[in-house]
Amino acid sequence: MIFGAFFQGVSGGTVILYPDGSRTVTGSLVQANLGYPFSPAIFEVDANVGTMVSIMNGPDVTLSGSNGGTLSLHIGAASTGSSFVTSVAPPSRTQVRIGGTLTVGNQLANPSGNYSGTFSVTFIQQ
Repeated sequence: MIFGAFFQGVSGGTVILYPDGSRTVTGSLVQANLGYPFSPAIFEVDANVGTMVSIMNGPDVTLSGSNGGTLSLHIGAASTGSSFVTSVAPPSRTQVRIGGTLTVGNQLANPSGNYSGTFSVTFIQQ
């Protein structure tokens, strides 16, 4: 998941990535188009045709900043919904895009820099 570049305002806000690849901001954040990409997480699910797959998002995670500070990441919706039935045969795969919401504080709480962390998504095949 890549949230791209944005500028912080006085009070912070959220950056929301949608499964379709679009992005919005709330609060006092401003989107910046500086050539930095943004993208939802992209997974490829390999399963037999007709397999029911349920998606279970992991808990919210804390991302650590390269210059200090932490951000909260909430895993969002999937492009397929919370469950789907596969319709392509291996070796083809079903692409699943998952968005998320990044909560950003003010400049003191969240200094500029790169933030990183690990999140989990479980695909349950039935």
